[in-house]
Amino acid sequence: MAGLTLFYHPLSSYCWKVLIALYENGTAFTPYQLDHDRPESSAALRAAWPMERFPVLRDDSHDVTLPESSAIIEYLSVRYPGGFAAIPAGFDDAMEARVMDRLFDNHVMTGMQTVVFNSLRPDDAKDEYGADQARAMLRKTYAMLEERIAGRTWAAGEAFTLADCAAMPSLWYADKVAPFRGDHPVLAAYLDRLEARPSVQRVLKEAEPYFALFPG
Repeated sequence: MAGLTLFYHPLSSYCWKVLIALYENGTAFTPYQLDHDRPESSAALRAAWPMERFPVLRDDSHDVTLPESSAIIEYLSVRYPGGFAAIPAGFDDAMEARVMDRLFDNHVMTGMQTVVFNSLRPDDAKDEYGADQARAMLRKTYAMLEERIAGRTWAAGEAFTLADCAAMPSLWYADKVAPFRGDHPVLAAYLDRLEARPSVQRVLKEAEPYFALFPG
């Protein structure tokens, strides 16, 4: 592997986030798809990042290995700049993009994953109370986002940014486990705009063969 390599799985929400940024910018990279049925792929991930979480970006040109989706996207925007500005130039706009990124990751993605992971547990290990709390937090977050992004084209304003890379997978999957389209027209219209984005359509097309594995 040479140049940029992304360790990923096409069903992973955080991998979608990085893939959207890569496709928006047209950045050349080598995808390394992880598969639990292929021990060699798990070994490759472990060698790159001992925590064995993904996505992980390996940049051989700069001898850098990076975990964490937000850090990867910011790194790419500096080391491999192009037409996609993940972080806006102005301070206020940059802060809003970063805040929205954190809101989607911490309050939507985390809640969605809590519900999904609970559904995957054995019956005698399920935490329905925790899953119900996560759904309640999702509903609270939906209401906050409905108000915060009203009047905006994209999550942080009129430019597509890091925040939208985070928003797409978190909202797309969250709508499967705690549907919001019927009660939140602003969020619903925003997700429609995200789904129409060519970079997002590409991610969804690549993930489609694996949708049956999603338990939501």
